[in-house]
Amino acid sequence: MDELRARALLGRAQGVGTATLRAALRQAGSAAQLLEHPGALPEPTRAYLAAPPSARIEADLDWLRASGARLLDYSCAAYPRSLALLPDAPAVLYVLGELEALGLPQIAMVGSRAPTAGAAASAREIAGELARSGLAVTSGLARGIDAASHQGALEGGGITLAVCAHGLDLTYPPEHAGLAVRIQRRGALVSELPPGSAPAGWRFHARNRLISGLSLATLVVEARRGSGSLATAAWARRQGRPVLAVPGSIRSSHASGCHELLRGGAVLIEGAPDVLRALEFADGKQQLSGFVPKPTDVAPVSAPLDKAYEMLLDALGFEPASINTLVERTGLQSGPLSSMLLILELEGRVAPHPGGCYCRLS
Repeated sequence: MDELRARALLGRAQGVGTATLRAALRQAGSAAQLLEHPGALPEPTRAYLAAPPSARIEADLDWLRASGARLLDYSCAAYPRSLALLPDAPAVLYVLGELEALGLPQIAMVGSRAPTAGAAASAREIAGELARSGLAVTSGLARGIDAASHQGALEGGGITLAVCAHGLDLTYPPEHAGLAVRIQRRGALVSELPPGSAPAGWRFHARNRLISGLSLATLVVEARRGSGSLATAAWARRQGRPVLAVPGSIRSSHASGCHELLRGGAVLIEGAPDVLRALEFADGKQQLSGFVPKPTDVAPVSAPLDKAYEMLLDALGFEPASINTLVERTGLQSGPLSSMLLILELEGRVAPHPGGCYCRLS
């Protein structure tokens, strides 16, 4: 089996977690060799690989060839090192654009979907200056601060990466199709999801760990309390990466999330020079004197859980249980419950089991 087809199959593999799949890839050496000797994979995954949906795989391969997208697996030399260090790194990555962009020193910039005019202008200005200094700007292609950060980096003549919560054959939001094309030409679009995967709430949360995981630090430009941008900052802290925040008016709720981060130890940022100093980044030389995390620095941190998550873990126990069973035990709806299970899986608290079941880890 050729390597591209093997990676396409692994991109849709079922019944296996990312950690198990990455370990199997490390042991085998390549996707093709793993499929030749899949004994390290769970039985449901072996069954899926033995009889995959051929039409779907062929469609994936046709799209990869027509679009020029690359499909990396964890064993590839081009797989970004900053991401490979993480315990929940995806086993495969789909990339549209320049592979070299993945290996550049990156700064994540995130914030409000509906920012004030001043915050959007600040994001654009800071991103442009950072791009001119040699940092690639990484964000999520969303409305607001994400788009302003991508645009600023492009206007600064630099590199920008967009990590997407859907397959790269789609663009979301659709009005950013032109911006996505510009990013592809001056950087890369990245996703862990195969073609045809539609955007969904839980996928955005999972995507946030990749934005922070690719980056040396995460800069939050403007965010309310409870904003999804704070979730990206939380991922950065779990990953051992610095969190930076731009302050705002004490009279504006738009900045309340950033102020919360600053009270929690985030580095206060008033402009691009503050970011460069925080990262000890040599302006214009693309040299780093620090902040390339070691594997021992990025083990997940077991943050305290809120009551809903504690209730779910208590209901789950240490024997496999289906989502329907958990709905009955907790009274939660299946959609939010599935998202909570994903978060708990990423934090190493639960593990998936065959038949759509989950069980608690000690």
